[in-house]
Amino acid sequence: MSKTTRATQVLAKAGVSFTVHSYEYDPNTERVGLQAAEALGEEPHRVLKTLMAEVDPVCVVVPSDREVSMKKLASAFGGKSANMMKPAEAERLTGYHVGGISPFGQKKLVPTALEEATLTEPLVYMNGGQRGLQVRLAPKEALTTLNAKAASLIA
Repeated sequence: MSKTTRATQVLAKAGVSFTVHSYEYDPNTERVGLQAAEALGEEPHRVLKTLMAEVDPVCVVVPSDREVSMKKLASAFGGKSANMMKPAEAERLTGYHVGGISPFGQKKLVPTALEEATLTEPLVYMNGGQRGLQVRLAPKEALTTLNAKAASLIA
């Protein structure tokens, strides 16, 4: 498994301090973020999942043990409603495979929101751009690098 991806290249180019962590990805798991947390021996609220949604489209990053409130998501981006993007569309838009979608280095830049509760953590894990690869970094650096907005997004 390569530890150099578009995501890690974006982080390195931006001068972000991060570490790369790999784990055995289970393609049969229903909840990738929770499986990653368990494999890494980390609390699930510190392992963030990246979701693609249709408000325009947008990228949403939340703790792996929480669910996104579609109402809060729509409100955060000034929309009336929000829906999860179909996997094939998410892959086409980001250039990553589902289970390996990173908010960093996506093919098409879209507005991004990060769950504001994650900003209280010193370090979090985010997908590194391929299945079984996570990057560990300060959530405030992720927020700045992604030019994201912090918002209350969880149900």
